Amino acid sequence: MGFAFIIFIGAQLLRLPIASISGQSMSFIDALFTSTSAMCVTGLVVFDTGTYFSTFGHWVILLLIQIGGIGFMTVATLFALILRRKISLKERLILQESLNQGSIEGLVRLVRKVIVYALALETVGAILFFIRFMFDMPVGKALYHGVFHSISIFNNAGFDLSGEFKSFSAYSSDVYMNIVSMALIILGGFGFIVLADLFDWRKKQRFSLHTKVVLSVTAILIVVGTLVIFIFEYTNGRSVGDTGFGHKLLVSLFQSVTTRSGGVTTVDVTEFRQATQFFIIILMFIGASPGSTGGGIKTTTFAVLVGAVLAMIRGKDDVVLFRLRLAQERVYKAVTVTLFCIGIVMLGTMVLATTEDAAFLKILFEVTSAFGTVGLSMGLTGDLTVTGKITIIILMFIGRLGPLTLTYALGPKQGRALYRHAEGKIIIG
Repeated sequence: MGFAFIIFIGAQLLRLPIASISGQSMSFIDALFTSTSAMCVTGLVVFDTGTYFSTFGHWVILLLIQIGGIGFMTVATLFALILRRKISLKERLILQESLNQGSIEGLVRLVRKVIVYALALETVGAILFFIRFMFDMPVGKALYHGVFHSISIFNNAGFDLSGEFKSFSAYSSDVYMNIVSMALIILGGFGFIVLADLFDWRKKQRFSLHTKVVLSVTAILIVVGTLVIFIFEYTNGRSVGDTGFGHKLLVSLFQSVTTRSGGVTTVDVTEFRQATQFFIIILMFIGASPGSTGGGIKTTTFAVLVGAVLAMIRGKDDVVLFRLRLAQERVYKAVTVTLFCIGIVMLGTMVLATTEDAAFLKILFEVTSAFGTVGLSMGLTGDLTVTGKITIIILMFIGRLGPLTLTYALGPKQGRALYRHAEGKIIIG
């Protein structure tokens, strides 16, 4: 309800004539689409952010991105702390679910860390972007662009001010811009729990299992993604052009990082081969990590699924990661999340395949990008019908909250079962 309320307020603000450069009000459905995309840190847009919205519109979008990125409950807790109001047990329990924590111990300290880490990393990113933008534009505009892009990219929102949907294509061969952007995307996609673990490493001298899984899976996905995109696109002159080995590798690395929730791109994804586009869909579906600014089924869910498959193949009863056994409940939850997400993506694809006149892969790409809160598009967003826009809005909303969160919130509350059924046999495979 908190997310929905702020999205509605954001839509009303974006409808104001002062929010657009032309001084004309945009339609409610387009304002709602943009507000949802910003609040759900997705980046899909019906109008180009840089050329359509005024400074007021940009700041509304930035505020929505910031609230959506660090989390509604985190922001609410921050205001409570500023007002020196005591955090109740009920609020701590809601915050626990919001931050994917196992207990309510140390939650308020974690919230403080989330705010500090987010603002610190965004400030560093803004300074680094500002230094580079100074070579291309006046100082005032460079600072403005630096702040906007740092907040947008760290929160994996994908909004940019480059103009005409070009994203960062002008910087495809700029190593400095690529590294800064990728660092912000990766750090934002780690999740604040992992960031806290990384910053506290000197004290603890060890990482939690969650952090180990997130770091290892993220590294594997980035390396595998880079290699696959590099191999598929190496001879594709339309996407990477007749450029050198180093440029092609840099482009492949950036796309591998950004497809898992970043949303900004240095090349036109519509020019990729279909095999690459489908592989990007898989990366978008996996997404970032729990408690982060990204979406998807999450890296930990993917790790548990792979672990379960390997355990079954080896004839083991337990899923073991880094020599630690996972509770069966975690495996069930991973399977449930994945099946939920597959079902939602399938349903959204079928709806858009009915309402939109576009190729199937284009529709599947758009749906997965919306659900994974990625923001990459093959050019379908601007041509969506009203039904298509409403479908994408719902997908972005569910993707940001998470399907299980929505199910728990709306579903009936079940008590503990007083009995167990007799065991039955069923043939699998």
